[in-house]
Amino acid sequence: GFQVSYFLLLCMILSSISDAKRYFCVHPLLKDLFEYLQQNDLSEASAGRIEIHGEDLFINVAEPQLVKADEQKLEVHRAYLDVHIPLTGAETIGWRHLDTIDVPSEKPFDTENDFALYNVPASAYIDVRPGEFLVAFPEDAHAPIIGEGKIKKLIAKIKL
Repeated sequence: GFQVSYFLLLCMILSSISDAKRYFCVHPLLKDLFEYLQQNDLSEASAGRIEIHGEDLFINVAEPQLVKADEQKLEVHRAYLDVHIPLTGAETIGWRHLDTIDVPSEKPFDTENDFALYNVPASAYIDVRPGEFLVAFPEDAHAPIIGEGKIKKLIAKIKL
C-alpha cells in the first residue's frame, strides 16, 4: 500500500536479487533492469557501459579496487537512482542522509555527470554481497567500494 511505498522512498533499499520484484513499484525501470539481469549473464562482461534504455537505464560494469572507509567520500545524485550489484565479492557502502550534511560539497553539483562529493564521514555502513543489491535515492549520500581487494560490480543508473 501507500505507506510501504512511501517508506521505501525515504531510505536506501538493501535486498536479495531474488526478492527484487517487491520493489518494482518504486520505479518502473527497476523491472526492466532485473529482467535484463535475469536474461543476461554479466559475470564475464567487460568493464564499460551497457545501454538498456539509452540515458534512462544503463549499467556501468566496474572492477574497482576497494578502499578504506576514511578514504572514500560520500556521493549524491539528483537525476538517477544508483543500483549497486556486487558480482564477485562483498563491498561495504557508507550511508548518510543528505539532510544531515552541513558542509558544502567539494565543488558545485556537476549537473552533466549528476554528482557531488562530500568529505564527511558516513553515519552507517552496509555490507552488500553477491546476490544482493542496494538502491540509493537522491537523499542517500553514499560511499561505495569500501573494503579490501578488488571486485567486479554493476552500477545501474535509472533516470528519475
